[in-house]
Amino acid sequence: MSTFKELGLNSQILQALTDLGYENPTEIQKKAIPQVLSSKQDLKAFAQTGTGKTAAFSLPILEQIDAESGDTQAIILSPTRELALQIANNITDFSKHLKGVKTLAVYGGASIEDQVRKLNKGVQIIVGTPGRTVDLINRKQLKLSNLKWLILDEADEMLNMGFKDELDKILAVTPKEKQTLLFSATFPKEVEGIAKAYLKNPIEISAGEKNKGTDQVSHQYYVVSERNRYNAIKRIADVNPDIYCIIFCRTRRETQEVADKLISDGYNVDALHGDLSQAQRDSVMEKFRSKTLQILVATDVAARGLDVTDLTHVINHKLPDQIESYTHRSGRTGRAGKEGISIAIVTVREKSKLHPIERLIGKKFISTPIPTGKEICQNQLLKLIDKVQDIQVNETEISDFLPSIYEKLKDLDREELIKKFVSIEFNTFLTYYQNAPDLNDSEHMRGVDRNSDRGSKRRDDENMTRFFINIGKKDKLNPARLIGLINDQRIAKNIEIGQIEILDTFSFFELDKTYEKETMSAFEGNDVDFEGRSVNVEITTKQRTGQARSGGGFRGGDRDRGPRKRTGDSDRGNDRKRSGDGDRKPKTDFGGFGRKRPGAPGTISKSTFGSDQNPKRRKRI
Repeated sequence: MSTFKELGLNSQILQALTDLGYENPTEIQKKAIPQVLSSKQDLKAFAQTGTGKTAAFSLPILEQIDAESGDTQAIILSPTRELALQIANNITDFSKHLKGVKTLAVYGGASIEDQVRKLNKGVQIIVGTPGRTVDLINRKQLKLSNLKWLILDEADEMLNMGFKDELDKILAVTPKEKQTLLFSATFPKEVEGIAKAYLKNPIEISAGEKNKGTDQVSHQYYVVSERNRYNAIKRIADVNPDIYCIIFCRTRRETQEVADKLISDGYNVDALHGDLSQAQRDSVMEKFRSKTLQILVATDVAARGLDVTDLTHVINHKLPDQIESYTHRSGRTGRAGKEGISIAIVTVREKSKLHPIERLIGKKFISTPIPTGKEICQNQLLKLIDKVQDIQVNETEISDFLPSIYEKLKDLDREELIKKFVSIEFNTFLTYYQNAPDLNDSEHMRGVDRNSDRGSKRRDDENMTRFFINIGKKDKLNPARLIGLINDQRIAKNIEIGQIEILDTFSFFELDKTYEKETMSAFEGNDVDFEGRSVNVEITTKQRTGQARSGGGFRGGDRDRGPRKRTGDSDRGNDRKRSGDGDRKPKTDFGGFGRKRPGAPGTISKSTFGSDQNPKRRKRI
């Protein structure tokens, strides 16, 4: 087995790695470190989340850095401030025995004046988010003329977040003679495109198969009705008393709503999303890392940079829009050689979305029934017994009270005493789940009746009007930009949007039938344009065959675009149905098994998000 010394690293770096507990390099480190040390050729590297990519690109740079020069010699671009901070902290740890080497994280949400002051003192390694990096370049505070290394970390996510323009601006001010290193956990075609644009004849290395999930993670799915999605999460948490997990949601609002419900039901939870200030985010992440929080509800972007090695579960409240994002989500668990479980909660209609993910990760999802009340009670009871067995008795402090206790309990035999003590904690949980309903989707359990599914879809669509619009993919239109265009017309507050179909030169969208006239008036009366092109909107006629015909003779397929949404949502499929089976959490300390009531130490408080704890009153996205 290779060692870090055999890879060619100096004694100061080796000492730092020993101090940090690093013993042997990972596969990506074995391949990347010698390559960067021995060659100036650009590098394109794939490695799964949690396999040590930061050390793979930073250690060979630290080996070659000129500590006597205060010039910026390496810049590492990261999609989020959390990941930038994590990388900067790791590099600081790796270089603690290297005199004169300075690393600085630059990111939005922190004082730019402080960052400029530190830059002016001389920093060899910059770790930055694209937006703040461009800002510092524009202010002529960040000079990259002597740059030797440019690292693009999590390149796939930087593209997903729309940073291509910023990357172009940064690349434009870097010298031609530099080494560019691109690291990514997934390699969709967009990342391959950025590699072609920014890298020259790169060497390609890979630790594992591209876009595949780690072997340490098993993948399960639960099929539920939409109204039981939230209750399924509670059952999963209750059947796993030692759960330590991230619940992924697709939008900020959805994230906060799920977290607020769990908090009100007594779970030890907090939320992490882009609406929080940096101080709030840091506080939440610190509580989660220290396990003061047991569950974190987060958006994909917010969870980047959260380096936790012992998550037991990742739960997908809803599947991500981009299937590559599932790899990132599931990669949060099963790290550092530990096993983990990734769970997808889906409706019957969403089951088909699992197939492309299975092809991507090279694994099959296991169909798993939602736990019954009996299973949950059994697991929680055994957890309670384990807790009793492991409790440390303070003989000195308790001895004075024992005589009176023995006197009170003298008429109870051993079996009766055990039953009573267990029941103190367990009765609430037992009563709560005694008549708990089965949450498993009945259609899924007996096989889906596809004809009835189509029929219900047609009935739903009767409340929608389908519109033709004369712009499409060639105009750089996508669903999010189309929703934004509709929002801009101020047709009505919270108008419901149905299916969206983006074609090459034109598109179709559905809106609540109630606002048909208002929609036409808005688009006709406002002289709307998009990317300099005049916009024309017409009402189409829906055909029973699934095709749509417009008054101008246009036709288009009527594909299933997922659940309807409302304007203002940043994502398709942001259903707002509330849980309806009365599956509330019993108001006990984790049902007596470790969770805390709202307001108890370790739970969220009003100070975390301000005084407004009502999700209905939060600022809309």
